[in-house]
Amino acid sequence: MRRITFLTGALATVLLVAAGAHAATQQAWDKAAFAAAQAAGKPILIAVHAPWCPTCAKQTPILSELAKDPGFKDMVMMTVDFDSQKDIVNSFGVRTQSTLIVFHGKTETGRSTGETDAGKIKALLSKANS
Repeated sequence: MRRITFLTGALATVLLVAAGAHAATQQAWDKAAFAAAQAAGKPILIAVHAPWCPTCAKQTPILSELAKDPGFKDMVMMTVDFDSQKDIVNSFGVRTQSTLIVFHGKTETGRSTGETDAGKIKALLSKANS
């Protein structure tokens, strides 16, 4: 019985690791990583969020789920803090928190502010894959 439990646990671990290999990269803003992703022609999401923002709080679990979607496995997802990273916020021309910007390499392919519909957010992220 112990052997079956061990093998079941080992299989579950392998499946979780394999599933993680297909997840999008989520990280805080990193200028060098952003430039590298652009140069490599990767799909990129910039999420401009604020910790006090209720709309941002609704977007966060949606983006976390989409990060697990195999269709977005190559997407680089970065979060910019609306309050403390004003220079970056301004460089993207963002005027309010809860703004999502997608790029395919160096080309901006879409932008949305205040969106909390999972289907619409998924459609926005899909624009970065083309």
